[in-house]
Amino acid sequence: MRLTSLLRPAAAELVFFVHLWISPARGAAFDPVQLPNINLEQLGRVALTGDFDSISLYTYQQQTQNPFSANGSQALITQLPNGDYTAAATADAYIKTMCPFVRDNGELAGIVVGGNFTSLGGIETQGVAMYDPNTNNITPLPGLLGKVSAVYCDQDTDTVYVGGDFKGANSTNAVAWVGMTGWQNLPFAGFNGPVDTITKAPNGNIIFGGAFTGLGNTTAPVKEDQQIVNLASANITSGSTTEEDGFNEPNSIVCPTPGQDEAGSTWLLEDRTPGFWRADLNFGFQPTKLRLWNTHQNGRGTKTFRFTALPLNGIMNMTYNDPATGKKTPCDADGARCPLSDNTSLPYQDFEFYNIVGMSAFQIDISDWYGDGAGLNGIELFQDDIYAYAVPDLNEPNCANIKLGSNSTPTGPWLTAPSGQSQSQYLTIDLASEDVQSAGTSVVFRPNIRQKGNYSVTVYTPGCLQDNSCDRRGIANVTGIFTEGGSPIPPQQISQTNNFDKYDQIYDGPVDVNTDSFRATVTLAPYTQQDEEILLVAQRVRFAPTNYTGGLNGLFEFDPASGSTLTDFSKSAFDQAGINLQPEAAVTSLAVVGGISYVGGNFSDIAGIIQNIFSITDGNATSLPNGGLNAQVATFQVFGDLLYIGGNFTNTATGNVAGLNNFAAYDTISRSWLALGSGVRGQVNTIVPLELNITENQPETCITVNGHFDRLEAFESAPAVPVQGFGVWVPSRQNWLQNLDLTTRRITGKLSTATNITGSKPLLAGTISSQGVPGAQGAVELTSDPLQLNSLGVKIQPEPVASPKRKRAINGQDVSGAVTGIFHDRGELNVTVIGGHFTATATNGSTINNLAFINGTGAVSGLGSGLDDDSVFLALAIQNDILYAGGTVSGQLDNANVNGLVLYDLAGSNFAYPQPPALGGDNVAVYAITTRPRSTQVYVAGNFDTAGSLGCPSVCMFDNGQWSQPGSGLEGSVAALVWQGNDRLLAGGNMTINGNSTRLANYDARNQQWTALDGPESAVPGPVTSLTRANKDMSNFWIAGKSSNGSAYLMKYADSRFQSIGDGGRLGDQTTIQGLAMLGLDDAHDKSDLVGEMMVLLITGSLDVPNFGNASAALYDGKNFIPFILSTSGNGPGSLSQLFSEKEVNFDSSGGRMKLGFVVLIGLAIALGVTFLLVVAGILLERYRRRAEGYQPAPTQYFDKTANLGRIPPEDLFGRLGQRGGAPML
Repeated sequence: MRLTSLLRPAAAELVFFVHLWISPARGAAFDPVQLPNINLEQLGRVALTGDFDSISLYTYQQQTQNPFSANGSQALITQLPNGDYTAAATADAYIKTMCPFVRDNGELAGIVVGGNFTSLGGIETQGVAMYDPNTNNITPLPGLLGKVSAVYCDQDTDTVYVGGDFKGANSTNAVAWVGMTGWQNLPFAGFNGPVDTITKAPNGNIIFGGAFTGLGNTTAPVKEDQQIVNLASANITSGSTTEEDGFNEPNSIVCPTPGQDEAGSTWLLEDRTPGFWRADLNFGFQPTKLRLWNTHQNGRGTKTFRFTALPLNGIMNMTYNDPATGKKTPCDADGARCPLSDNTSLPYQDFEFYNIVGMSAFQIDISDWYGDGAGLNGIELFQDDIYAYAVPDLNEPNCANIKLGSNSTPTGPWLTAPSGQSQSQYLTIDLASEDVQSAGTSVVFRPNIRQKGNYSVTVYTPGCLQDNSCDRRGIANVTGIFTEGGSPIPPQQISQTNNFDKYDQIYDGPVDVNTDSFRATVTLAPYTQQDEEILLVAQRVRFAPTNYTGGLNGLFEFDPASGSTLTDFSKSAFDQAGINLQPEAAVTSLAVVGGISYVGGNFSDIAGIIQNIFSITDGNATSLPNGGLNAQVATFQVFGDLLYIGGNFTNTATGNVAGLNNFAAYDTISRSWLALGSGVRGQVNTIVPLELNITENQPETCITVNGHFDRLEAFESAPAVPVQGFGVWVPSRQNWLQNLDLTTRRITGKLSTATNITGSKPLLAGTISSQGVPGAQGAVELTSDPLQLNSLGVKIQPEPVASPKRKRAINGQDVSGAVTGIFHDRGELNVTVIGGHFTATATNGSTINNLAFINGTGAVSGLGSGLDDDSVFLALAIQNDILYAGGTVSGQLDNANVNGLVLYDLAGSNFAYPQPPALGGDNVAVYAITTRPRSTQVYVAGNFDTAGSLGCPSVCMFDNGQWSQPGSGLEGSVAALVWQGNDRLLAGGNMTINGNSTRLANYDARNQQWTALDGPESAVPGPVTSLTRANKDMSNFWIAGKSSNGSAYLMKYADSRFQSIGDGGRLGDQTTIQGLAMLGLDDAHDKSDLVGEMMVLLITGSLDVPNFGNASAALYDGKNFIPFILSTSGNGPGSLSQLFSEKEVNFDSSGGRMKLGFVVLIGLAIALGVTFLLVVAGILLERYRRRAEGYQPAPTQYFDKTANLGRIPPEDLFGRLGQRGGAPML
């Protein structure tokens, strides 16, 4: 069926944020998570500290804590009901474009997604696929090979127009998907260069923009059979070979030497026996010609043969020039046998393949012979494709005497990987290896170019699934030089995270022939701005000659109604506008606003009045004010009457509008340029709209800017803001979101495109990370009923670790962000304290370092001067109104040194005076502080040797203004302290008692004596870093830390024994546990010997949860780990340090509420009891009243009751009771 028969004329204008009016689509189903019903009421206020800039509860199964990808892979992104963004389908490379394909009957067929991926949602699909937003299903649209850069869904013609850099059907770079019938060629067979943008003009025609100069397809080169297939590196085998020495080696006929038909250069079969010769290569190829040298050894020779392609097992049809007639002749009728002449004057015969078929091996079967038997004197195989392989042995053989044959030069310790499911072997290098220098690692490809002309140059990348390297792959940096005296092409970054084989075009244009002074080269090296521990691969580069119908220059207008191609390009305003540009124009963006078409890219016109952007209206191309922009335009985004523009420009062409640095807007009504702040420093690649709650519960459209820039430029009173290629412009505030003090959702990463879906939230594409509590950084409040996280009102900015003293001696962790906190509510004093290694901004605008105070009104303040800015607070405690703050704290107060501990008067908002004498020792750090119950004593633990002049290692007690050593014999580092009653202290860490190593120790405060914990303490596999009670009297408790092998452990101590929870894969190897806490529940979980059914253990840190992945907090019910809280920090997982609360957990109540039945029974019992008491009270009051009124008790003596029974019969007595009119008569 011809394409034109399926299309009809229509006119429509698409603006990104105009919804398509179709029947509402049902949104994708999200799976809610049922978290345990935690009861926090008994704890009072509860908060969490950590190193995060975004955080959320785990409430939907689609949520993850994974950072956004920086290795070139992207995903389709949708918004969960809780506001978080999640990947709906992950691609193995970039997603460039999307559009909703609404059929002509109004039904949504799906979202067409295009990019340079080979897999989407785990489904193999090359460059384009259909996504169903209702089910999250991916439908491949097979048939294209390459990259899709633009899609346009046209409801009126029931067609999706697709453009890019690909081959499909009989077209290149442009094709159509019609209805649901599949791909159909456009009448003009595509373009000779890539298509970057497609839109519909106001007249209903389809406009293509890109870097092409003509219509047409890739065709055969003028010089055919240019490259010799390397058979020298193949595995050569044979059957029925002679046993005669010198003639029994099938390898001997590869790279033949003319005129040498003798032993060592000829291969023979056994006498009068058919046989075969086979070659298995390490790469795929498409042969076009076979050249055979027949042997004439002693009158022998091959008479007939056939060629079989492997592994297809297909017998190939071939033609040859008949020596007798000189005419091209096909092999016999069925193509099974080809004749080989025995004419000694013929050096060789050529056989051309009728069909071009891909193969990786072949076999020549010899069925007849001359003389006593068959044989061959030489063989060569040719192909049109010009390749240079990274594996040097796969290039053209040296023995072929080719002066400038294809070759490659790897630099660095590259290893050869098997082809697997790929087309050829390839090289791989691990940049994490100690012997690899990234700066000197590269592969240089040199093709054998024998014919000057235009070529399409593509780089092939093998898929990562076959070698299980997807998690390690990164980005390659590719450059090239193609003409003698020409400049190298700009470096291009190619993502290597593709699951399956792919190729990327890096160049389309003139290439000069090889000479002694010049060779075209392509260089592949690591991209420098990425993780240095990636795995880089290099496979092959192809040079394909191109042929086309010329006359265009980056623009082409297609009329779907005509179904034919105009060859008179002057009749189209778009075609003519392109022709009037300077040669090699590149159009990157098209948009239509108010009936006017806008064209952007990298170009200038011949007349010198248009630069990089212009409009077309009323059939004329018109320059925008001030001549356009002074450098390349990369992207457009329409929003209302504004056209947002991104690129690599800094001003208008005439240079008289300030603030247009790479990001600007054009007002299509007033025809004027608008500065957006002062732009950004660096190139903008994409502009994508995004809805955010700028005002509470009032979503509005913001503009995300994405690219290779590192700063939002300063303007007016707004300072410059460092960023990583991502900014959000808020149109309603005319400012960057990063400059506004708003509690909106934090989003990091980059977006590449987006599309609207009627009845659902917009679908995004890119790689972003988002968690759900606005304004929560470093510290967050946790509430129950309902369970939710809330901002504490202070934005923690973690400080990077730059000094060894900031490391925790117990486990070697670097400290960053908020580490600890404490609530204090006494009298009129209500304050929350947050400590760690961070900066924050006080309410008065000053900078806070490492210790922040939030009072009852929400005002935020910090410490006064005196402490070093690099102090780190790791532990807090309060005695009366004095805050004890410990860590790696240093400075000077009132001319006295501070080291490890500082006291602060919360009531007076000043440092306490005098300060305790400073702690001493190497790498002084305080990790734990606790107050002794019913006492004024404060116990300080950590890594130190002295307190002032007092020898007091590891644990020291401060009381009445002076230090005291509790007991003796303890040394080492103590990380955690918990009281087991009023007089017994439990310490965890890496300690010795009287020289004997232990992880846990008890201190008897009455006897002032340290002892190692009773029981098998050797079962603890490493230093203890976290400790919490498991029952009321602390006879049972939980511990956590790092084993000697670096893995995390979690253990419970009960009944004088330890039970390990974290071993055996229960928590992943990457887990670091930083805090433990027991919480109560409202509803019981399944019974467990480890955790009471009305309790749950909270684990905080950086966790690898089984069957889930990264989490910042998890709940453990004695049987299962349940992801609880997710967070991120920059482009990486976040972590939680600890939970702190106003009150301790009450183990008596077990944290639970009674069942409704019990509540009713108890209520009934209380009601009955109250009723009984009221009755008794009423009786007593009545008796008291009667006595007060003179009532006397009736006589109590007994008389003869039977004496009167005969006088008045009972029936007489009771018979009168019912009579009216008087009193009863006896």
